[in-house]
Amino acid sequence: MPVPRIPGYSRLTKTHKFSAAGIAAAGAAALAFAVVPGQSPEGHTTAAKELPAKPVAWSKQVVDHEAQHESLVHQSELATQQAKEEAAKKKAAEEAAKKKAAEEAAKKRAAEEAAKKKAAEEAAAKKAAEEKAAKEKADKERAAKEAASRAAARKPVYANNLDGWIKESLAVMKEKGIPGSYNGIYRNLMRESSGNPRAINLWDINAQNGIPSKGLLQVIDPTFKAYHVEGTSWDIYDPVANITAACNYAWHRYGSMDNVNGPY
Repeated sequence: MPVPRIPGYSRLTKTHKFSAAGIAAAGAAALAFAVVPGQSPEGHTTAAKELPAKPVAWSKQVVDHEAQHESLVHQSELATQQAKEEAAKKKAAEEAAKKKAAEEAAKKRAAEEAAKKKAAEEAAAKKAAEEKAAKEKADKERAAKEAASRAAARKPVYANNLDGWIKESLAVMKEKGIPGSYNGIYRNLMRESSGNPRAINLWDINAQNGIPSKGLLQVIDPTFKAYHVEGTSWDIYDPVANITAACNYAWHRYGSMDNVNGPY
């Protein structure tokens, strides 16, 4: 049965036990020698009981040795505990540093992902806006083409003769708000050019001044340019352009071509 350990007491190591055993053996031998009868210098035998008893010091040495051992063991345990604590602190510091680095890396990744998401959203919004603008532009262009097509489909085709020229000019005049009638235009152009769109006067005062009258309603160049109606040709000999410009001039000066009954 093992002997229970007493608190605060450490067992001796094998070396310590051998040292204690040696000291004990030496003490026993000395004790045995002391009790063996001896002879005096005179040759008498001295009894063991006559020898004075000497105190044995080995027990105190053993106790001191044990105390020293206890102190060494205690210091070793303290050093071990301190090393463990330092290792634990170092490990905790390393783990804290790793955790902090992981958190910073996670924050950085989150920031990068947020930036990428924001950039993607902005790019998507820009693309959507561009597509919307392109669609609106295409819709407007298509609507304009359709309107022009409908207008062209509704626009009558005029004959390329005096009757057609007067009727087409009246349509332009109506659109621009210029007054005048078929009869008023016909009466005046027959007097001025006899219905010849290439007519030119080379003998009157205008011709003498270098600006001869031209076309169906005999218009001079400055008057044609000043009263030209948008949508018609800039060629003064063009029948529709000549009639429309002359009627525009007569409107501003006489109230209408219908009011003109002679040279104007």
